[in-house]
Amino acid sequence: MLNIPKDKKIIIFDGVCNLCDSAVQMIIKHDTKDVFRFVALQSDLGQKIIKHLGIDTSKTDSIILYQPGFAYYYKSEAVLEIAKDLGGIFYFGALFSIVPTSLNNHIYDYIAKNRYKWYGKKETCLIPTKELQAKFLE
Repeated sequence: MLNIPKDKKIIIFDGVCNLCDSAVQMIIKHDTKDVFRFVALQSDLGQKIIKHLGIDTSKTDSIILYQPGFAYYYKSEAVLEIAKDLGGIFYFGALFSIVPTSLNNHIYDYIAKNRYKWYGKKETCLIPTKELQAKFLE
């Protein structure tokens, strides 16, 4: 299959979105257990993972959480799963899991639809510093 770590959770994110970039930076800062690895949706590896999972990119274009050999999540479910793994104050965000997924996804879709307008967009994907390169798969 794909050459990705089986013991890490892979976050596939929109690499040109400023909101997504900020979220990735925040996750890295608070990922004290070294749970996550990152790959841009626009990268070759990101596209290979999406194809492998059989995800219809017309249904999501901003975040996917992939746990190799276990499951994948997208939209609000991905955000809630990430919050659980970050723990601390972020765990309280996971309380939104009691709200129906359809309502959470409606809110998520509204933010995702407007993210470029509200937060802007880069011309290219994030290039990690040498210190952060180990967190990124491609």
